[in-house]
Amino acid sequence: MDSGYWDEKYSTEEFVYTKLENRFVVEFCSTLHGITAIDLAGGEGRNSVYLAKRGWQVENIDFSQVALDKYMQFAKEENVQEKCSFSCASALDFVPKVSPVDLGVIAYLQINQKDLKQAIIRLASNIKPGGHLFGVWHSRDNLTGGFGGPRDPEVLPDVSTITEALLGSNLEIKVLENRDGQIQTREGLKPSVTLVLLAQVKL
Repeated sequence: MDSGYWDEKYSTEEFVYTKLENRFVVEFCSTLHGITAIDLAGGEGRNSVYLAKRGWQVENIDFSQVALDKYMQFAKEENVQEKCSFSCASALDFVPKVSPVDLGVIAYLQINQKDLKQAIIRLASNIKPGGHLFGVWHSRDNLTGGFGGPRDPEVLPDVSTITEALLGSNLEIKVLENRDGQIQTREGLKPSVTLVLLAQVKL
């Protein structure tokens, strides 16, 4: 996890991952209720701004200050800057400004499985009992049936690795499954396998 690499990647006027919120975040989070949210490793803030526009008070936690600066400018453009905050910190040892929150989102944090477990458990520890954690990743199943994400199995979770990661945690799995998606390649749109997780913090 190299913040310098990501600072350089985000150092462009264009938004690397667009300003369009992830469709699975919309599908799973649009019906959830609450006031406060953490968008962990939220990058340029496309999902943070989406949640803020729906009334959430959102803290985007990312270790790229360049990405966070773009996020806050985006929030200003959408007139939701008062609902948006940020912390420049690693997903592994962050300390949020507001805790506990009602919702935690972790979207496309493709890191090794040990660190991913640590990030998920840390995020869950900052969510209220009864609150929700939503995750979305390029699935390991893409190695044999799709085109999404890195080609390194160690940074591609699947149903079994996430299930194992949550064993003994304070999270109750509501949805954990692969979903069909698409990814833009040089040869056009290709099928992609997306792993989604919706979990609830136990009361």
